[in-house]
Amino acid sequence: MFVNQNHLFVMSIQIKSLAEYQASYKKSVEDPEGFWAEIADHFTWIKKWDHVLHNDMVTPDIRWFEGAQLNITENCLDRHIADKGDQIALLWEPNEVTDQPRSFTYRQLLEEVCKCANALKALGVQKGDRVCFYMPMIPEVAIGILACARIGATHSVVFAGFSSNALADRIKDAQAKIVMCSDYNRRGPKTIPVKAVVDEALSLGCDSVSHVLVNQTTGGDIAWDADRDVWWHDLVDKQDTTCKPEAMDAEDPLFVLYTSGSTGKPKGVVHTTAGYMVYTCYTFLNVFQYQQGDVYWCTADVGWVTGHSYIIYGPLLAGATTLMFEGVPGYPDIGRFWQVIDKYKVNQFYTAPTALRALMAAGWDEPDKYDFGSIKVLGSVGEPINEEAWRWYDAKIGRGKAPIVDTWWQTENGGIMISSLPGITDTKPCFAAYPQPGVQPVILDQNGAVVHDNNVEGLLCIKYPWPGMIRTTYGDHERCRTTYFAPYKGYYFTGDAAKRDEDGRYRIIGRVDDVINVSGHRIGTAEVEDAINQHPEIVESAVIGFPHDIKGQGIYAFVKSTKEVTDPEGMKKEIFEMVTKHIGPIAKPDVIQFVAQLPKTRSGKIMRRILRKIAENQYDQIGDISTLINPESVEEIKLGAIHL
Repeated sequence: MFVNQNHLFVMSIQIKSLAEYQASYKKSVEDPEGFWAEIADHFTWIKKWDHVLHNDMVTPDIRWFEGAQLNITENCLDRHIADKGDQIALLWEPNEVTDQPRSFTYRQLLEEVCKCANALKALGVQKGDRVCFYMPMIPEVAIGILACARIGATHSVVFAGFSSNALADRIKDAQAKIVMCSDYNRRGPKTIPVKAVVDEALSLGCDSVSHVLVNQTTGGDIAWDADRDVWWHDLVDKQDTTCKPEAMDAEDPLFVLYTSGSTGKPKGVVHTTAGYMVYTCYTFLNVFQYQQGDVYWCTADVGWVTGHSYIIYGPLLAGATTLMFEGVPGYPDIGRFWQVIDKYKVNQFYTAPTALRALMAAGWDEPDKYDFGSIKVLGSVGEPINEEAWRWYDAKIGRGKAPIVDTWWQTENGGIMISSLPGITDTKPCFAAYPQPGVQPVILDQNGAVVHDNNVEGLLCIKYPWPGMIRTTYGDHERCRTTYFAPYKGYYFTGDAAKRDEDGRYRIIGRVDDVINVSGHRIGTAEVEDAINQHPEIVESAVIGFPHDIKGQGIYAFVKSTKEVTDPEGMKKEIFEMVTKHIGPIAKPDVIQFVAQLPKTRSGKIMRRILRKIAENQYDQIGDISTLINPESVEEIKLGAIHL
């Protein structure tokens, strides 16, 4: 086994100056294989690689560190025991301020992961099996994820706000063998019956599931299937605290994470082991400039990729202290985030613009009550941060002394792609700024030609592989090809439009496909339309995004009924219930407008471009409607438009 013994690991791969960034970026472009091999040398490998990169951006067939063997949990846990065994690896702050926080040293976390890994093996889980998670933000979700990686099982985490139908779709697509959940989920003032949602999902034909491993979070009453359901405390707590890590090939799947697309069926994004490991750790250390002894807090949910990469894997690979929070920003009051920062003396704080806008609106001066002297770096993720929120974040939380990193990346990317480096590169409100070493962005025009000048806008693509990139979509490689690699041959298409300024900084303008970014959550318009159209009195619907002061984008649904809607509020309630049932409450429309007809071309295509302009209150930009089969519909819809 090749084991790196360098206890100055952080310092050895961390960029510390503008000159180092420029040199690293230059080398990563001129000699990408040599660059990433040097970074990868700092990790623990069972067997080193035969080839650094197999590069085929057309098929696609991307393989990093081919021939290598490793286990990512050895790099997250075991290798830190010698010099960080008694250091806190994971801090947990509960939903209720009256509940007891928990913490785990690296040694304790390794033992808990091994116990859970042994429990999974006792349930028959083997290398290559899929394990689905539907859990709240408690330590056991991180322990379970790492336990899967320990034994070579592929984890698939589903955000515990999705409906039973959405959960069932993901379980069936992944053919999960085990579901791990809690009895209930505490989220702010709400107690959510998580196990009941799992039970309902499993009743919808999830025949692959043999067992449900249940963590007792609240102790509330739940239904129980003695042949299938197993309590965490009855099984996991009794296991041995050692478990040999499974040797994994570099390109073995680590996890599947489902993300919305422009069609109704979610895509199972597959990330593999070695490249993801190297990339998430490298970007964590550089973007947050983490130093040993710091306390780092990312407020994301582990149901999203941000939680995977920057609550669990990135920080633990770097030997950091990472904070996990069970609750929500405004509970029990609007000062909760600020109390947690003050309580733990957080050094790096990573959150979403949606949360910032909500807290800003609820208490502009509330942060003034707290001591933020520990804050070194502020981060933003999920969507571009607007300038007002950026300046409030800078003044009220950073006190004008902590740089803001406005990070751009996607589920498919594995880790941060474009961001300033705090204290190293400059920052500019609304700009993600500069590509990370190893990331080669380009802007293409509508014809697919590269635009070389600055001060331009166009389609954001990546022209060379990076280690953390998507490998396939689970069970459907053709969908991966057609979605990301076919639109512009030889490039990875991000689906985003971007602007590059005179100094080469990138600003993300927004999606160019039918995906809405609601509070940092990507929701496919087709998914919402499919859910609305399940209502027996709905003929068809068209869903678009519109600017929302808090969420960034809201959901506007234009709905055509089979008959005149005499009780619009009652019908809206039924539509909300339908969307909640099929997707989850996060996808409920902010605005529902009932229409007699939708604007269509002569071929029957709904003209969503026109509906988008109506929703955005930009009537002067609707443009030519003469090609519509029903141009009169536009005026009718304008007269009934609802603007928040």
